[in-house]
Amino acid sequence: MPDSEPRRPLLFLDVDGPLNPYDAPPHKRPEGYSTHRMRPTGWDHPWNKPLRVWLNHGHGDQLLALPYDLVWATTWQDEANDWIGPHLGLPKLPVVSWPTTAQQSESGLHWKTRTLAEYAAGRPFAWVDDELGPQDGEWIAGHHGAPALLHRVSARVGLRPDDFGTLTDWATGLRRTTA
Repeated sequence: MPDSEPRRPLLFLDVDGPLNPYDAPPHKRPEGYSTHRMRPTGWDHPWNKPLRVWLNHGHGDQLLALPYDLVWATTWQDEANDWIGPHLGLPKLPVVSWPTTAQQSESGLHWKTRTLAEYAAGRPFAWVDDELGPQDGEWIAGHHGAPALLHRVSARVGLRPDDFGTLTDWATGLRRTTA
């Protein structure tokens, strides 16, 4: 018997910017965030200093409450499941694997854009990142055969309540139009 319940849209999550507001002033941690020191693979600081990451522990429950299937879409790759997810209370999430060569084009298309559309394989998705531009939305609209929400988040403040509202409203509206 075919599954009559439509699959939920994907939510592609970047770490640095949306979950770790790395661009906030270094002496002023954003409200609601705690400091974590991490040494992910490839972190090579000249003075052997760990990477400072700010995380809001409430984001885990907020992300899990969204009507999406969560997927890491970050350069942290699977290490997001080791270093980020546990602090947020997230289960192990699927991870987008990036090609070994960057896909940035002369038109300013983000290097993640094509890979995320391929991963979604025609499934609706939302993408939360701090580096999105209008070219990415235009490319997705012309090359991805399903609805997509590209949601830019400030790397100075990270995900805010309004961002969660936007994500919820989009997925809810999508469910209404496909029901």
